[in-house]
Amino acid sequence: MNMVGKKIKVRNISKAVIERHPVPILGINYKVKIEYKNIKMAELNIENLTIKISLPNRYKRTSNEQILDLAIEKMYEQIAKVEIERAMEKMRILLGFAPEDYEIKKINNVLGKCENNKITINPQIVMYNRKTIDYVVLHQYCHLRYKTHCKNFIKLIKKYEPEYQKYEYIIS
Repeated sequence: MNMVGKKIKVRNISKAVIERHPVPILGINYKVKIEYKNIKMAELNIENLTIKISLPNRYKRTSNEQILDLAIEKMYEQIAKVEIERAMEKMRILLGFAPEDYEIKKINNVLGKCENNKITINPQIVMYNRKTIDYVVLHQYCHLRYKTHCKNFIKLIKKYEPEYQKYEYIIS
């Protein structure tokens, strides 16, 4: 199921500790717990399949949905920096070529794109497991050679990921 762009609803805002629907990270769903503390800046920690977000007490009366969405988005960006760099290096070694440039940037309705020899990867890709991340990066690398999904493009994809079709629904 494509989770990109899906809203995560907040439950039970009146409690001191709020629980949200699970947030996927690298294909694993994490519970989210929000708590209010006597702190100056928000904190985010991940342990035991739970993302714990601590917010300053001053946020108790404000709408937390935006704050929480921003915290999750920032977390995805930080994880994406590491994961996409790993996948880019893996593909560079595997294929023997690399893009002139790449960026991690939120893009609507897609996980990756390749334009003008530059690959752009959506940080929300870290919702998926590493094999899926690797496939999306491989797909974009193949677009460096072939701009369309021609026979040679598919042949190149198949060479490095014979089961490519099981990932196609994610990127389309």
